[in-house]
Amino acid sequence: MSEEVISTDAVIVGAGPCGLFAIFELGLLDIKCHVVDILDRPGGQCAELYPEKPIYDIPALPIVTGSELTHRLLEQAKPFKPEYHFNQMVTELRKLEDGKFELKTDGGIVFHAKVVVIAAGGGSFQPKKPPIPGIDAYEGQSVFYSVKKMEALRGRDILIVGGGDSALDWTLNLQPIANSLTLLHRRDDFRAAPDSVKKMRELVAAGKMQLKLGQVTGLTGDNGVLASAQVKGTDGNFDIAANAMLPFFGLTMKLGPVAEWGLNLHENLVPVDTAKFETSTQGIFAIGDINTYPGKLKLILSGFHEAALMAQEAFHHIHPGERLLFQYTTSSSSLQKKLGVA
Repeated sequence: MSEEVISTDAVIVGAGPCGLFAIFELGLLDIKCHVVDILDRPGGQCAELYPEKPIYDIPALPIVTGSELTHRLLEQAKPFKPEYHFNQMVTELRKLEDGKFELKTDGGIVFHAKVVVIAAGGGSFQPKKPPIPGIDAYEGQSVFYSVKKMEALRGRDILIVGGGDSALDWTLNLQPIANSLTLLHRRDDFRAAPDSVKKMRELVAAGKMQLKLGQVTGLTGDNGVLASAQVKGTDGNFDIAANAMLPFFGLTMKLGPVAEWGLNLHENLVPVDTAKFETSTQGIFAIGDINTYPGKLKLILSGFHEAALMAQEAFHHIHPGERLLFQYTTSSSSLQKKLGVA
């Protein structure tokens, strides 16, 4: 495969919320970005796992879905004309003699960048699959590990399996549009938010959904179309009629190639200096869930703060010796011109 070489100021690895906001912060300082992500679209976990799930702790947005947040961040970054490279994994990262970094992807692209921003969340992730014989045949048609579009499940007989926040959140979100909905958990004790559990039990008491205890042992159906699930219950075996099943058993996070990049890792996370969010290698930064430091909170809003401080230090790597004048977007005509609002 022929290699395409791209020279740029910064390469951002990861197009989740923190990576997208980093485009904006770097753009304000005239730093050109290329963004690489293993997924086929921007948004990271927000887009992949809960595009229509509400998020409540983004400042000034009392409620926003993962999809809408991604859209707003893309619009915010748009004036800086970032270039995106999806379905690409950065497999190699090394420092060149001239001080730049060379990154290679599994799609044959080579970047030469002055700084690297790792915003890869927890690395690549995949759902934990339940050990049910023959489940592969139903995946994508009747068995789903995430909800991309709620409308695709309207009017279906839904079986949700799990006892955590994802299972309870989707139980509450899908119950109004389902023909029938059953929540199955191995015990009558849940790891989800107490308010969600309370609302679920109210729906059960009102006869609007069912709660069953047990574990799925088998599936029946033809050509990928689910008909029912066999369950080993606490009081014997039984079947649950369903044509859509959503197992929520959590995610397996894999750090992937990041582990081979020569960074000083701590429990599969990248330690950073909180003054600038730089890693043990000068010029390589880490923001969002991939990093670690005393007091770290894995919140999107924390990643936004980290992106802002990272950009200030990145400027000095890209323009050594130049003075950086700190400006506010509310009062700086030059920043407003960059944003197209002057």
